[in-house]
Amino acid sequence: MIEVIGLQKNYGQVAAVRGIDFVVNPGEIFGLIGPDGAGKTTTFGILAGVSQATGGKVSILGKPPREARLEIGYLTQKFSLYADLSIWENLRYSAGLRQVPEAVFKQRAKQLLEWVGLEKYPQRLAKQLSGGMKQKLALCCSLIFSPKVLLLDEATTGVDPVSRREFWDLLATVAGTGVTIITATPYLDEGERCNRIALIYEGLIQQIGTLKELREGLGLSRLELRTKELDKAEKILQSFPKNQIADIQSFGDRLDILVPSPEEGKRYIEKRLIEENLVFEPLSWDQTTLENVFVSRLRSLGSDPPFIPFPYLKGSRSLQKSEVAIGADDLDKYFGDFQAVKKVNLEIKYGEIYGLLGANGAGKTTTIKILCGLLPPTAGKMLLVGESENLHRQSVRSKIGYMSQKFTLYDDLSIKENLEFYCGVYQVPYSLREKKINWVLETCSLVGQENTMTGRLPGGWKQRVAFGASVLHEPDILFLDEPTSGVDPLARRQFWRLIRDFAQRGTAILVTTHYLEEAESCHRMAFMVAGEIVAQGSPSEIKAAQPGQLIALQVNDTQRASDLLKEKLDSWRVSIFGDSIHLVLDKPEQELPQIKDLFLHSHIELQAERPVPFSLEDAFIGIIERAER
Repeated sequence: MIEVIGLQKNYGQVAAVRGIDFVVNPGEIFGLIGPDGAGKTTTFGILAGVSQATGGKVSILGKPPREARLEIGYLTQKFSLYADLSIWENLRYSAGLRQVPEAVFKQRAKQLLEWVGLEKYPQRLAKQLSGGMKQKLALCCSLIFSPKVLLLDEATTGVDPVSRREFWDLLATVAGTGVTIITATPYLDEGERCNRIALIYEGLIQQIGTLKELREGLGLSRLELRTKELDKAEKILQSFPKNQIADIQSFGDRLDILVPSPEEGKRYIEKRLIEENLVFEPLSWDQTTLENVFVSRLRSLGSDPPFIPFPYLKGSRSLQKSEVAIGADDLDKYFGDFQAVKKVNLEIKYGEIYGLLGANGAGKTTTIKILCGLLPPTAGKMLLVGESENLHRQSVRSKIGYMSQKFTLYDDLSIKENLEFYCGVYQVPYSLREKKINWVLETCSLVGQENTMTGRLPGGWKQRVAFGASVLHEPDILFLDEPTSGVDPLARRQFWRLIRDFAQRGTAILVTTHYLEEAESCHRMAFMVAGEIVAQGSPSEIKAAQPGQLIALQVNDTQRASDLLKEKLDSWRVSIFGDSIHLVLDKPEQELPQIKDLFLHSHIELQAERPVPFSLEDAFIGIIERAER
């Protein structure tokens, strides 16, 4: 369906795409995975026929892209909808551009809206929709003329995990109708849902293959270590040579350790930890992730950003285990008759990283704005840095750092001007400003580019600078609202190493994120649904508390099996991951034989089945769906 040979694209002296090759087969979901600035959007523009290549050959449906445009659906990264048009008007406009006959349009529009659950709101304006609803509508607009090829450029960035899973289930259904899909995403867990994956970095494809092929090509196994002394364990394991331990990644309540052999690795790691008198749970084994593959590849290219310690002025805080930094007691917030926050109770201690997770509209950002004094609560009590009254005072606010979801930096100021502005706002002593600004520039790999206008930075780079701006004054409490959106895996690890470093020195950190793999880096977390907290605990506690079992099934007709299972079970229990189906069963010993009989009578061959551990995403979606029901 698509053939790309030696594709190149230059912007003046800048080589955005430097000679890439790949083919995409009919009905395939092909993932082009990479960070901001890797060349994904440039490649998509050429495939869509809206940009000319500098060199190489691109063929879509046997034709040059410009000649195939009437058969290509294109969901762009930033602009796909008209905010002031209704759902129906957006669909009609897209159909008009493609000259879809009126009778065909009405039938197709009705079918698509039913498909994505928007049939009840045809007159609602696009700007009134949630992030997930907007993406579903944008998908409908790109499918209204029945394209043969669908291009999706970071269609789910900033969308909550529930909506992302629904969106990917829709993509699997679309691919099942014969549409060929190329998708770009910075979320590596989404890449695992593609039939094949190409890892792109700095304009070159680094690796290409199925998830299984990429995992096997890595040649490593992943061990999980749980102990109450994670910092000590990490220091011990860092002394091991690279041929014994290839990588260590710290999460909130565990270490992930990549080793060449799981049996040998388990044996010598446990032996060493016992020698050091460290108490730990037995090591468990799990499959490597796409992030493990990508990070290992980038490190082999020498792209691992250096960790530069923050130039602290204050000493480490002497931590008291019971000392509460952020407290909320029966917190309520009304906007008119609408209750956005309902009886929220939180207790976050100094030195703790606490995650606040929920779907779009759950009340997370409102809660953070209340806790940091930007919004007054309607009812309830609060505690902030030991204070419970007049929390908007300068003496309280000066101890708080806040990185907002959408706005922290001024686009029309240079990088350096933004940092100087925040030094002034936070009253950083003049003698320390240059040192701290240089730290941000070095950490973000922007030395020599400090006079670049901030608005010209890719989203992921802007996030790095925004984080640096929020910690210049060494706050006692740090609020991070979706800090790593669009950031590549290595930079995300660097982010979290800095966050852990601040926590170890006593900063209390409250973070929201839609990237649930990084939420595992939190010590504790809470899930919000419709303004209420419905679950709290460590990542391991939350996953262990899930009822039932997650089963991975491999069948000869994945899409038909998925559709059949969704007729019999709640749709959230069934999700397609590449060539397999993930299925949540409350009573697998009773339900699995019934599913096997269902497949047998429907002439679907069950090729393999195996229990798999719940991911945090599985737990999140299960908790959200059960709470809403």
